[in-house]
Amino acid sequence: MKLRTLAFFSAITLSVALEITLQTFAQNTHGQIITFDVPGAGTLNSQGTLPASINPAGTITGYYVDATYMRHGFVRDKDGTFTSFDVPGAGTGNGQGTYPASINPSGEITGLYQDASGGIHGFVRDKHGTFASFDAPGASPIGTFPASINARGEITGIWTTGVFHGTVLHGFLRDADGVITEFDAPGAGFNLTAPTGINPSGEITGRCRDAHFMFHGFVRSADGTFTTFDAPGAGINGTVPTSINPKGTITGNYQDANFKGHGFVRDKDGTFTSFDAGPYFTSPFSINPAGTITGNYFDASSKVHGFVRIADGTFTSFDAGPDANNPLSINPSGEITGYYFDANSTFHGFLREPDHGVGSKNESND
Repeated sequence: MKLRTLAFFSAITLSVALEITLQTFAQNTHGQIITFDVPGAGTLNSQGTLPASINPAGTITGYYVDATYMRHGFVRDKDGTFTSFDVPGAGTGNGQGTYPASINPSGEITGLYQDASGGIHGFVRDKHGTFASFDAPGASPIGTFPASINARGEITGIWTTGVFHGTVLHGFLRDADGVITEFDAPGAGFNLTAPTGINPSGEITGRCRDAHFMFHGFVRSADGTFTTFDAPGAGINGTVPTSINPKGTITGNYQDANFKGHGFVRDKDGTFTSFDAGPYFTSPFSINPAGTITGNYFDASSKVHGFVRIADGTFTSFDAGPDANNPLSINPSGEITGYYFDANSTFHGFLREPDHGVGSKNESND
């Protein structure tokens, strides 16, 4: 499909008048896992703190859900200091607000926000707290969904046309100057091209869906050339890449003919390695420069545990909380962030340090 490069015309630089810096709270040291909640996060079902990404400096971004179910962005510095922020123009209703997705080495953050009318827009927040809002040209009200930002400030994600059952998902690349390139993976025959990650050289990975509803992986090189791929043994539900590292190594998951989920690693040369972290569905989410992967898996009791897999194939299983452990991002030093559910289905954030000690420590809002 022909790619269209269009001038970025909708982003505007905005002040950070809505931003509030919050101080570090006391924490009790018990080991390598720190659990935390952003001050102001709600404590009911589906409220709480949901980290999404960690950069090389150990700075974490994500969002929290307050007592009214509004979403707010946050930054957690290495020392545990929190900064809460809202993109100007974000709505204040239930489910509206700010959803950071990715942070790069210089502290630039990308994500989306939902306005008061339900429209979804992309944003980038620089390290000084200045915002630019953007929409992919031609995007429907359902909107623009940034997924990942690299060290050069290039952003990839999804934009949509149509609404409801007529929604079509396309990929985009926004360069550091704001120019947006829209694209669809070759063979994306049924309404879906969904980028999930971009590495420092501008290689993008993600998934596309064909006319038979099967998912395939793709990698888009910096020059716009596509390679589509399938993990060996993938069944009708196909292959779902989630992350790409600086070497071009990709991780993700696939389902076999019996609908069992497995993890995979795809090297730059196209060589695949399949793996399972546990007896049931394995879902890798992030890979760092050394090839260390984090994600989660289901055990025989349907409990969800986190895992770390180093490049030689050695696994470590871990739990930050009692269930639904979701490690989403790993940085070059092996620090991992993500979230878990408690018994009340409240979300809590965690940071897992790269050593292999035992136990956890908790930050208190007392």
